[in-house]
Amino acid sequence: MSSFTSRVLIAIVLLPLVIGLAYLGGWWLLGLALVGGLIALHELYVMARELRPLVLGGYLGFALTLVGLQLGGLVWMVGGVLMTLVFSFVTYGLSDVRQSATTSFGVTLLGVVWVGAGLSFLLLIRDIPEFGFWAIMAVLFTVFAADSGAFFVGRTFGRHRMAPAISPAKSWEGFVGGVVAATAVAFVILYKDRDEFLTIPQMLALGAVVALAAALGDLFESAVKRDLTVKDSGRLLGGHGGMLDRLDSLLWAGPAAFYLIVAFGQA
Repeated sequence: MSSFTSRVLIAIVLLPLVIGLAYLGGWWLLGLALVGGLIALHELYVMARELRPLVLGGYLGFALTLVGLQLGGLVWMVGGVLMTLVFSFVTYGLSDVRQSATTSFGVTLLGVVWVGAGLSFLLLIRDIPEFGFWAIMAVLFTVFAADSGAFFVGRTFGRHRMAPAISPAKSWEGFVGGVVAATAVAFVILYKDRDEFLTIPQMLALGAVVALAAALGDLFESAVKRDLTVKDSGRLLGGHGGMLDRLDSLLWAGPAAFYLIVAFGQA
């Protein structure tokens, strides 16, 4: 099966599930975030195994981050992230393996902040009163449009490398194509609630900011994988690679979208 075919088939299977659970929101969407996030976190810790992440501490911190968000909002989400240090230190103290404490703490906390906090902001977007479902749909499909636009435009017209030391295949032409596609999708999805949720200029700004954040998120994961000398975070999703490969753009786009919506006074 070709990579493209497997990507299409997996998208056909997973997309209705994601949309359905996003529509239900609450604990349903939290459950999806917990499962997907734990898989992504596991992939990161496997890639970074030579750095000796404190896996149990990371898993506990991640779970507490998302559950804390669900129970008490942003304040308790931050508390969950900070408890990762406590869990990591206890795990380190109980371990028989002597390793660099600083390195182990650092890579463990990186996973929880990157994956746990990134997913948490998507859940916060879903919790926006009245407009949460369409807001998270806008973010999800805007990221998809940005990735697709960047891929096809970059493949056809790409000449100028965007970050050759990190990801040689990405081009500035592709990035511009992704921004255009993302802006159009954000406008289409949110247009029906214009001036009630966001104004038209705010919709366009959201699309552009999400596209930029998605590109940075993708490059961030590429930098981590290059440093750890791996090509994909896993093979769970066939042509999509691993779960972390599929979430990398969203993990940066979610926080960027949430704070922009806050800046617009709508969250």
